[in-house]
Parts: sequence; C-alpha cells; structure tokens
Amino acid sequence: MSRILPLFLLTLWTASTALASDEDCAGEPKRLTTAAEVEFVRTPDACFEGLPDWPYEPRYVEIDGLRQGYAEAGPADGPTVLLLHGQPTWSYLYRKMIPVLADAGFRVIAMDHLGMGRSDKPTAVSSYSYLGHNERLWSFIEKLDLRDIHLFVQDWGSLIGLRIAGLHPERFAKIAVGDGMLPVIPASMQPFPAVEKPDEVVDLPSPFASLPAQQVPFYDGCELLVEETIDFGDWIRFSMTARSFQPSQVIEALTWFDLPSAEEAAYDAPFPHRAYLTGARVFPSLVNQVPGTTLEAWQGLGRFERPFLALWAANDPGNLGSCQAQQRLITHVPGAKGQPHDRLPEASHFLQDDQGAEIARRLVSFYRGSNAEKARGASRLLDRYCELLLVKPTPRGLEAEVWGTPGLNDCPQDAWDSIDIEAVKAETGAVHVVRNGPRHWLSDGVAARPTTRPARRSFGALDMHRLAVVEIGDKIRGGIRSEGGGTPGNQPYTETLVRRTTTFTVRAGSDVFELTSPEGNVYTMQSFALIVDPTLTRADLPNLDRRLDLPDGWSFAARTLESDLVLEASGKAVVLVDDLGNAYQGR
Repeated sequence: MSRILPLFLLTLWTASTALASDEDCAGEPKRLTTAAEVEFVRTPDACFEGLPDWPYEPRYVEIDGLRQGYAEAGPADGPTVLLLHGQPTWSYLYRKMIPVLADAGFRVIAMDHLGMGRSDKPTAVSSYSYLGHNERLWSFIEKLDLRDIHLFVQDWGSLIGLRIAGLHPERFAKIAVGDGMLPVIPASMQPFPAVEKPDEVVDLPSPFASLPAQQVPFYDGCELLVEETIDFGDWIRFSMTARSFQPSQVIEALTWFDLPSAEEAAYDAPFPHRAYLTGARVFPSLVNQVPGTTLEAWQGLGRFERPFLALWAANDPGNLGSCQAQQRLITHVPGAKGQPHDRLPEASHFLQDDQGAEIARRLVSFYRGSNAEKARGASRLLDRYCELLLVKPTPRGLEAEVWGTPGLNDCPQDAWDSIDIEAVKAETGAVHVVRNGPRHWLSDGVAARPTTRPARRSFGALDMHRLAVVEIGDKIRGGIRSEGGGTPGNQPYTETLVRRTTTFTVRAGSDVFELTSPEGNVYTMQSFALIVDPTLTRADLPNLDRRLDLPDGWSFAARTLESDLVLEASGKAVVLVDDLGNAYQGR
C-alpha cells in the first residue's frame, strides 16, 4: 500500500475549494458527549435533504452511545446483502446498486462507518482505530442479527469487512470484493511515519487539481501506463492535515466519468464543517494500526470455500486496482475458483459510482448462482440463462456467434418470448437465428478469461454479450430448434467445436451427470435445457436415462464428486447435446 497516485496528478492547489461554511445546514456544530465522555458531532438532517437518487430514510443502530447509520431497501425477508464503503465516501456510493439488488428480491443494507455518512462523528483523532471499526461492524451485524450475508466490500470497507468475514465465516454466504484487500503486515512493522500534529491545518498542494473530469486511461491490460510516485505516507498527511481536503474532490478524481455537481455535493453532505471530517481524515493513517491484526482472518479466508468474487475496475491507478492485487485474492481464497472474476472497463477506484448498475446486475447473478453444497444432497440455486445463436457464412464455412445473458440477467420469460427473430436477422445479417434456452447452469463456477471484454448489445428487452463461436462448417443439421428455417449445429450425441476460453467448476459433494460414448469418451452436463421439455427440473436429472433416446453403445450416469471437477477450455471446447437439448462438455 505504498503508492496511490501518478506524478502528473500532483499540482499546486489554485482554486478556492474550502469546505462549507459554519452557516451551512445548521451553522456552528453542536458538540455532544457520550456517557464515556467521547465528544462527537451529528450531521443535521437538513444536510441530507434533496440528494439526487437517494430516497432512503435513515436508520440507526446505537453502539457504545454512538449512532451507526445505514440505509435499507428491498424485502425484509429477502437474502441479506451488506455493502461496505471506503474512504472518503459513505453509503451514497451505492445509490446505483441498491435499487437493482432490491428489485431482485434482496434485503440490501448499506452501512456508514463511524465518522462517515449518517453515522455519528467523534471529533478526536484518538476516537478512531482500525480495530474499533472492526468491532463496530461486528456489533452492527449482531444487533441486526444478520446471517447468510452476501457481502460486497471496497477500499477500507474491504480491510474491515474481509477481516470480519475471515474471523466469522459462518455468517457469510458469499463474498464479493471490488478494488480491495486484507493486507497482512507483521506486528513489528510500522508501514508509514505517524503524523506528528494530526490536528494541524496546513496549506498543502492538492494531488487532484489537474486530473480532468473525464479520466484518462491508466492501463493497457495489466500494464500501468503512468509512473507512480506519490507515497501513501503523503496521502496520509494530506488527508489528515490539508485545508483543501474535500471528499468530493477525491471521488471526482478517482472516478472514470465526470460527476455532476449535485452528486459531488451529496458526497460532501455529511461534512458541512471541518469538525465533521475527523473520521474521513483519519482513515488512511489507520494502516499503521493494521500490523499484527489480520493474519488469523487472512488464514480464515484461505479456508473460505463458499463463492468468492473479485470484480475490479480496469482503470484504478492505485495499488488496490492492480491485477496483482486482484489475483492475490483469487489465488488465496478457495471459493474464488471458477468464479466470473473480471476487470470492468470505464471504471476507476470508486467503481460503484462508475459502473454501479452493471456491478449490481453481476452480483444478482453471482448471489443467486449455484452454491457448493454444505452437505451432500443439499439444495442448489441454479443460474438461469438464454442464448441466441446467430448463424453467418464465413470463409471457413458457417459459424454461429453465441450471444447470451449469463452474468447480465436471468432471462425473464416475457422478454425472451418477445424477441423478434426476423428483426434480429435483419439487424445482424444472420442467415439463421437459434433460440438456445432457457437453460440452467449445473456448475458452481463459470468463468471466462478475466481480461476479456466481450461485445455487448440488446436483443429486444434482453441484454446479452458475445460468449463464443460455434463451428458449423458447410452443414446444417438437426439439434436445437430455430425460427426462420434451418437448425444449425450438430445432431444429438454428435461433437461440435466451440471457440471459447472458459473454466467450469463443480465442487466436491455435488452430483454430476455424464454421458459416455461407445469409445469411452466422457461428457459432463454443464446445463440442462427447458427447450424440448419446459417442465424439466434438476430433480429429474438423476434418472434422465429413462427419458433419453440413447444411441447404441451410449450410457448415462449420475455420480457424486469426491473432489472438485474442473472443465477448462483454452480456445476450443468439445460439446454435444442430448435429445432433450441438455449441453455437455467433453474432457
């Protein structure tokens, strides 16, 4: 965590950007004191009036005499999603994600850390500590009795949230991280010099003044294009003491898109006077309190086998935004294996602001997706998806571009039924269009290569992205039905080559369903289809051989895995379908 900003961001601060005057909202802050004699201020409600895209009534949990604020949306009996922000933001950062998650049926809770957002704000630097933030989060979880939590964390939210998850994994169903980490630092080490006079107000040059509202590219893939020269110690000192430190300026600088002035004002709303800023000012310095506190939690994450997703911004110039940081979590956490990790274009450090709706759509799919069973025979949640195959002539013969909904939506039936195949043919130049779905994944993890950025478009009301290419050649034979004439692809029980790079994972203890050819080749079912038989369910699969018209010499069997099964395709996959349209991959 030694470097966060490139050299060209460092310029002299020339504009007048002082924090709101004492008269804003409620004038001079009213100083309050807890029973333990902790002085704090409470941002007046008037400061939060009329914030764009923020209709949520404040809610509070009292912990040690101080209110912990949070926003809540969605059905009270829905699966719990807990969203944790970093510095210098507050739960407003999640305004684009909350509605998507709530509309999908989740109970969404976005908590404000102490000193941030709607939470109370102690005025003394000494009132804030890394372990104190951790203890308050755990108290918050216990007071609301949150269980089977679907977690999303970013920035300091990850240093706090991942520690709690590593120490209390039984409370968490799934974990997703965006540009975050849980660093392990030896207890004997102090990463950065302490700020000797933390309450001093200094005229320091702002590292953000020259950054354009529309961010420039910092990366080519995983290669950083600019030299990082600003030490994190400088960021600690600037946050703590600079007169010009202002949350909205930091957020504007580290988002890809320009923030409207009303949204900048919303990020500053909790802090109408410097007295309210102590918690935001202190946060970076808390890295010096991390040493010796995270090893046990990191080891706990190393045993976390429930699904774990690393969803990163592709343009975060800080070390948390690096491919190496993302890969460290993917490599360390067992539950990360086979998950759809990605780096999102047009997103910087505060990726929730840049790509909030897209992140939320992916989280809906991830949170709803299949879970590794806690025990054999446990129920599974299955990902529903649909595909369109666009058949086009090429110099190599006929090929079918595969466009699908995985990771974007669950293919709502009304939207799927309303797709106009003739319109799709006219728009895309396809000579045939095949409806391939609805389907349900049978894998615990489905991941494409993380660096890919698939093309994306809408077909009617359905968002899809380009997933693969099916090699058909010069023949169009039976298999999956299509409107508009012809049935591209192979007949049932006939191999087809599909160009894609993917990893499918099925966890130990899960049931798998396999076809074996007369030659002894084994094909594992990846998805079951509702195409030929819309009533087919997973419960029907163990005895599917009774319903299949198997060719001579072919067999079907179900078995329970004793160890994880990983099916990888590096460029091409061998697939086939049975006579019900269920899809299998060879191995």
